[in-house]
Amino acid sequence: MPKMVNVRVTSMDAELEFSFHSNTTGGQLYEQVARTIGLREMWFFGLQFIDNRGFATWLNYERRVMTQNVKKELPLQFKLRVKFYPEDVADELIQDISRRLFFLQVKDHILSDHVYCPPETAVLLASYAVQAKYGDYDRDIHHHGYLASERLLPKRVQQQHKLTQDQWEERIQIWHEEHRSLLKEEAMIEYLKIAQDLEMYGISYFEIKNKKGTDLWLGIDSQGVNIFEKDNKLSPKIGFPWNEIKNVSYDNKRFVLKPLDKNAPNFVFYSPDRVNKQIVVLCKGNSNMYVRRRKADTIEVQQMKAQAAQERLQKKMERDQLVSEMKRRETIQREKDLMEREKTELMEKLYRFEETTKRAERELQEQLDRAMRLEEERRRVEQEAARLETERMEAIIAKEELARQAEDQMKSQEQLAAELAEYSAKILLLEEAKRLKEEEAETWHTKAVEVEESLVRTKEELHVVMTSSSVTTTISVPAPEPRTGSRSSSSSSSDSESEHEHSDHNSDHNSVHSTELQSQFLNDHREEEERRTEAEKNERLKRQLMALSSDLAEARDYEKKTTLDIIHAENVRAGRDKYKTLRQIRMGNTKQRVDEFEAL
Repeated sequence: MPKMVNVRVTSMDAELEFSFHSNTTGGQLYEQVARTIGLREMWFFGLQFIDNRGFATWLNYERRVMTQNVKKELPLQFKLRVKFYPEDVADELIQDISRRLFFLQVKDHILSDHVYCPPETAVLLASYAVQAKYGDYDRDIHHHGYLASERLLPKRVQQQHKLTQDQWEERIQIWHEEHRSLLKEEAMIEYLKIAQDLEMYGISYFEIKNKKGTDLWLGIDSQGVNIFEKDNKLSPKIGFPWNEIKNVSYDNKRFVLKPLDKNAPNFVFYSPDRVNKQIVVLCKGNSNMYVRRRKADTIEVQQMKAQAAQERLQKKMERDQLVSEMKRRETIQREKDLMEREKTELMEKLYRFEETTKRAERELQEQLDRAMRLEEERRRVEQEAARLETERMEAIIAKEELARQAEDQMKSQEQLAAELAEYSAKILLLEEAKRLKEEEAETWHTKAVEVEESLVRTKEELHVVMTSSSVTTTISVPAPEPRTGSRSSSSSSSDSESEHEHSDHNSDHNSVHSTELQSQFLNDHREEEERRTEAEKNERLKRQLMALSSDLAEARDYEKKTTLDIIHAENVRAGRDKYKTLRQIRMGNTKQRVDEFEAL
């Protein structure tokens, strides 16, 4: 009985663990994984593992798993990843699970900068990613900081702009609001429709050299094989569509693409032997997908598309019904709220009416009280008026008496004035007479003094003569003392102050491996060269990207531009995009392009 082997398969959003028989082939293991998760579009995906040499390798579906140099660890580790990309995600991806796995992987490649994305596109894609996760923006649910733990932008973009985390979240939130009514599945496909226009989207790059030894990049994608210069993964120099390639083969490190054009030489380059098998697998797979897209869909695919369309229509109808029901409920709720408001308003009016009535009653009582007080005041005033009238009459009488008395006094004053004048004249005469008398008295006093002195002399003479006692008379006149007065005054002053207060597989090195490509049987179905970017087709998207570019330009730190930033800016200025460049690098015949490659 075969031995059982434990395995762990990790997808972008889930992890599976189970056991398989040791003789199980890669295809059987892949089918088991696909059945488990309900994946029917198996042609886009594959199982990837790390081999014994540490290189990422795609599981070969035709060989047994245990013979493919899978790194020996328990359990065995595989990743379910996108292996082949569609040319148009909206038309080719059918199942919702396929769209979700594509969305998650492409988003991871953009955020990790494996796919270059300009800043304005990165912000717009972030808003679609938020819509795909949270649904419609709701202010009551999505409060400030609801995006704080989300990984939404490449670190390169954040480092090139002088914006805080809050400012980035604010811009993403604004565009999140713009996506209202978009289903989560629709938001994912809108994200992919924009992302598929990025220059590096869906390309597997391999280091190669031409015959001259020039280091170059080989890019393999859904539309063909392109050659890039070593320092420029954005703009290919030469391109070969799948319908120009007849056969791919390698011998050791020498890889050959045989053109369908018999006049053109083989397209030869050199690459590490460990990656040549990977190149063959991707060339064969992408070529088959290229042919498949240009043929009518198989019955299975038609059924899947019809089923998916029916399911989406059913979802849309259910959503429309849900939206309609929500609107009906909102209308009912609004009407209910309106009735509640009207009821509240009526209750408030009733309350105000009752309050007004009570206030009117109080005011009426106050008016009555005031009327009584006024009546009492009126009576008091009347009494006071009577009293005042009596006093007025008395005052009039008194006034008349006073007037009479004043008249009498005037007469008396006139008489007194005359008498005063008469007496004043007499006083003046008397004072003059007094002065004269005083002068006369002074004269007489002087004479008396002289007489007295004479008398003294006479007495002395008599004393001498008569030796008799003398009598001395002394007269003293007191002098008035002068009076002095002084005044003193003091004043005081007061001062005021004011104050001012001023944050890779083992390989057979001795054999040639060759694979015929189906796309050689196509005549001329280069539909991809006629494609236009989503921004060219959608005027609204174009305006959104222009607005974002203008907004971010103000905060851009141009000193932190990378080489890819400079190349992208130059492409924009020259009016080049992914599909215009594709047409340009495929110009001329195959021989001319092979010669151009050899000359690099």
